[in-house]
Amino acid sequence: MELSKRKEGISLKYLVIKAQKGDAQAFIELIERNKQSMYKVARSYFQNEEDIADALQDTIEACYRSIPHLVNPEYFRTWLIRITINKCIDIIRKNRREHPTAEFPEQGEICMELKNCEFEELMRSLDEKYRTVLLLYYGEGFKISEIAQLLDMEENTVKTRLTRGRKKFREIWSAQSAAT
Repeated sequence: MELSKRKEGISLKYLVIKAQKGDAQAFIELIERNKQSMYKVARSYFQNEEDIADALQDTIEACYRSIPHLVNPEYFRTWLIRITINKCIDIIRKNRREHPTAEFPEQGEICMELKNCEFEELMRSLDEKYRTVLLLYYGEGFKISEIAQLLDMEENTVKTRLTRGRKKFREIWSAQSAAT
């Protein structure tokens, strides 16, 4: 297990270095390996696929332009997720300016996949600061120190948000379970 992780790390670092030197295929491979993580992060911010697609497109474009400036190739994934978060926040800000009144989706659009519907609704009912930390920790497997670096906050703040996010998630889940 440890050997395969080390080999994966070496090949990832090699791909990043190649992409930094202008190898488009290496960059495409990096994006392919991380597209699921990028999608999960964007999905935690948005309900509609158009906003998710915009965030992913903006992220890929920004990464392609900025990858030569990435100092530590081993932190590519962390760097990529941070850019994804920033692009999501940019789109939220832009949408707020363009659409001051809230738009309510049709009932059929709220839940595309029935099996994930309840979970996604629970996650969306959480404050963004808790939702993001929970997604990065449980969904993407980042360590607390990595999340702190990604979100530019103290590790104790991340721990507090994880604890409070778990508690709020349980409260909401319990309340919804009792109602059904």
